[in-house]
Amino acid sequence: MSTPLYNPFEDLLFDDHFCFLSGSLTTERISVFPEWLMNHFKFGDERIEMMDKSKSYKYHDLELPCSPQVKEAFSKLDSKIQEAYKKGYEGVAALDEKSLFQWTGRIVYGLLYYEMVYERNRLQKLGEEFKLSPLLRERFGHFHLMLQSLIEPINFKGNKPWSIIVFPLKYSADIFSYRDDTVNLLFSMGVNGFGIIAHLQDNGAVGEKQKDIVEKMKGHVLHPIQFEELYARFHYSDYIFQYKPKYNITSDENGITIESLPVKKVGSKPLFGFWDENIFAQLLANYWQVYGIEREDILRFQKPPLSFLENPYSLDFIDPETIDLPY
Repeated sequence: MSTPLYNPFEDLLFDDHFCFLSGSLTTERISVFPEWLMNHFKFGDERIEMMDKSKSYKYHDLELPCSPQVKEAFSKLDSKIQEAYKKGYEGVAALDEKSLFQWTGRIVYGLLYYEMVYERNRLQKLGEEFKLSPLLRERFGHFHLMLQSLIEPINFKGNKPWSIIVFPLKYSADIFSYRDDTVNLLFSMGVNGFGIIAHLQDNGAVGEKQKDIVEKMKGHVLHPIQFEELYARFHYSDYIFQYKPKYNITSDENGITIESLPVKKVGSKPLFGFWDENIFAQLLANYWQVYGIEREDILRFQKPPLSFLENPYSLDFIDPETIDLPY
C-alpha cells in the first residue's frame, strides 16, 4: 500500500504529540467512547481491561491525541449518531454504513491504540523491541486508512470492506452491552432498542456466511441471549476464516480509491475452516455465563448443541417471546 496519507503502523508511531488519525502535531484530545454515550449510560467510571488482563482503564480516561480538524469531524459524526439513537432502532438502521463504520471504528481503533501503547511500554521496560508481524501491520494500516475517510477524499469501490448489521434488541433501559476484538477488528454493542454487530475488515465474507440467520431474524426483536449467540457466530466465523481480505488501492488528483476484492477460494481450500462445535460451545459459554449456562449445557449428550436462535431440528427461528430468561 502506497498512499500520501499518514500510516502510524509504518514506524509504529503512537505518541501524544501526533494526531492518531492525521498524524499532525497537536495538543487536542478526544475520548475513545463518545461522551454522550458514557453520560447516557453512566459507565465512564467503570473499567475496561486490556487484552492480557493485567491492565485496565476507566472508560472516561481513554483519550486519543487529535487535531482540531479530526476533533470537529468526530463531533459532527457523534451528533449524527446521537440524533439517530434518539429515534431508536429505526433511526440507527437508517444510517449509512460508512458512518457506522467510522463511528464503531473510532472506538475499536481507540482501544487498539491503547493496546499498542501498553505493549510498547511493557517491552521497553524489559529492554525489548516493540514489533508487529507484517500481517498485523498491513491489516491495521488498511483499517487506519479506511478510517481516514472521515477527513480525506477516500472512496470505496466494489464490495464493502466490512460486515455491519443493525437489528431490534430488547434490553433493560439502563443496560449498555459492549464487546470487541481489537486484533480482529470486531465490534458489538447492545442497548435498549437495538444492537450493532460489525466486522470492520472482512470484505463482507463473515456477514455473507451468517446471512441466513440474519434473514430469519427480520421482523423479530431479539432477546439479549440471542444477541450474544449472534455475536459469537460472527466471532467464531472470523476465527475459522482462512483467507486474507485484499484491496486494490489507487490514488489520483481526486483522492484515494479502495477497491475491496471479492474473497474467493483457491483450489480446494474453502473460505472457512471446519466449524468445531466444541470450540464454539466454549466461546458461547463465555458470552452466556451471565445466564449460568456452561459449555456442558450447550453440548448435550445425544442432542444437538443448544441454540436460542434456531430450532436444531427444524432450523426455524426461535421466537424471542418464547425465551423465559431475564432481559
